[in-house]
Amino acid sequence: MAVRLRQPPEGCLFHSDRGSEYCSYDYQKKLQAYGLRPSMSRKGNCYDNTSVETFFKYLKAELIWRQRWPTRRQAEAAIFQYINGFYNTRRRHSYLGGISPLVFKVMFGRVTLSDVRSNPDFY
Repeated sequence: MAVRLRQPPEGCLFHSDRGSEYCSYDYQKKLQAYGLRPSMSRKGNCYDNTSVETFFKYLKAELIWRQRWPTRRQAEAAIFQYINGFYNTRRRHSYLGGISPLVFKVMFGRVTLSDVRSNPDFY
């Protein structure tokens, strides 16, 4: 889904930890099919993955621990909405100087204000 929505350039890095699911042959073939280059944390170095760990900390604190969902499908929809409707667009990020990704994209010409105004669900 992320590849379809973001359309990363050929050779874009996909960083993960050294979990068995990310090391598996099938997963590596999928990355290759999408033109992504795998990048893994060094063994025993938890600092390689700090941005991902920070994301999961916020996901848990801002969404997961605040409510319960009756079904898995409802939980998946809530997580999807959090990521694509809030975290990747509107939430302020310290690594962007305290502005949201959407404002950052507008400031640096990746999107225009008319793009945002014409589509309230803009990614």
